[in-house]
Amino acid sequence: MADTLKEILLDSGRRPAVVSDFETLVDAEVSDKGGVSGAVVKTGFAAVKKIKPGIIPSAVDTLLPDFASALEPFYGDFRARGGNDFGAYLTSRSDEASDALLSVTDSRAEKSSRDSIKKVYSKLRPNGKKNVEEALPRLGQLIDKHAAAV
Repeated sequence: MADTLKEILLDSGRRPAVVSDFETLVDAEVSDKGGVSGAVVKTGFAAVKKIKPGIIPSAVDTLLPDFASALEPFYGDFRARGGNDFGAYLTSRSDEASDALLSVTDSRAEKSSRDSIKKVYSKLRPNGKKNVEEALPRLGQLIDKHAAAV
């Protein structure tokens, strides 16, 4: 049985499904955004996808090891406590979990050589924490799904 998020999410036989599920999660989260800030997110997301079609699955695949590492301490604690709903657990630690995930994307954006990507990211980043916190329940459910398949 897999014990770490890297073992669960990065297994070569499971990784394509994980990446596809993460892409679906991102699309669903963007789609659910409302109001002015939601319009900004949707516009930015559409711009990024137009700049580089296929960027979302590619980015997910590239960032997956770093996301798994960022969430590993949370997952280890969750398992040690005998938890059965990782989404609820992440939500209960939303401040720390969202900071851990955003540290990955912040680092990636900072290292990007594409000014257009940096510009779009800088526009989306101010609401990033709120958006990531809102995605934590779905993220936890996705991880639970893949952990159960191990």
